[in-house]
Amino acid sequence: MKKLIDRIYLLLVFLFLYAPIAILIIFSFNDSKLRGKWVGFTFKWYENLFKDPAILSSLRTTLIVALVATVISTIAGTFAAIGIHEMRGMKKKIILNINYLPVLNPDIVTAVALMGFFGLLQVRMGYTTMIISHIVFCIPYVILSILPKLNQLDKNTLEAAMDLGAKPFYAIKNVVIPQIMPSILTGALMAFTLSIDDFVISFFNTGGGVTNLSITIYSMARKGINPSINALSTLMLIVLLILLVIINRRSENKLKELSA
Repeated sequence: MKKLIDRIYLLLVFLFLYAPIAILIIFSFNDSKLRGKWVGFTFKWYENLFKDPAILSSLRTTLIVALVATVISTIAGTFAAIGIHEMRGMKKKIILNINYLPVLNPDIVTAVALMGFFGLLQVRMGYTTMIISHIVFCIPYVILSILPKLNQLDKNTLEAAMDLGAKPFYAIKNVVIPQIMPSILTGALMAFTLSIDDFVISFFNTGGGVTNLSITIYSMARKGINPSINALSTLMLIVLLILLVIINRRSENKLKELSA
């Protein structure tokens, strides 16, 4: 009886989490602009998606910002995590607590702080400020994704490599990074999804003519969401699912190779 209750509870949790996504996918094929009323099956919102210059422009901006922010934040976060891992005592605790601040802070605090910082430096708002803001926002999450894997490594791995003649950078590149690659990929995927999803930091740190998807959807919400957004969200979900499958397959293959 207890197992049955646990399964029902788990089913309800998953239903609560994924029912809205399922409804979004279903209504991306609905032949009506009205939400909550099914009229008929159609692909016209997918066709309109690729004809809408505003949505395509914001999608392009979103992907450019997300890709650049992901690459830079993953590289910076990886080396920062390795550096933090090698620290000891109070210094390490202080750095970790500083890293937690952007994660625990409400997004609005980080967004306004970055906007004030750019204003102080008199930096022109636009692509550059949005990308820098996303990098600052993503780095702490990458660090937190990588640190647990580093804590699982043998403490003597890096020292052993350097005792055998490897220089520090060579040892990190060829000994440490291959062992923590699954967590690096996890951090990169998290950075990518956070960057695509973010609205508050993007809204406060963009300039005229530079809008990503979240800002475009927000501006549409006053007049009514274009059903083409449902189609775009469905396509993005499918792409992310494919990426997750590929990353998980690669991680499983690497684990099999290491255990063989």
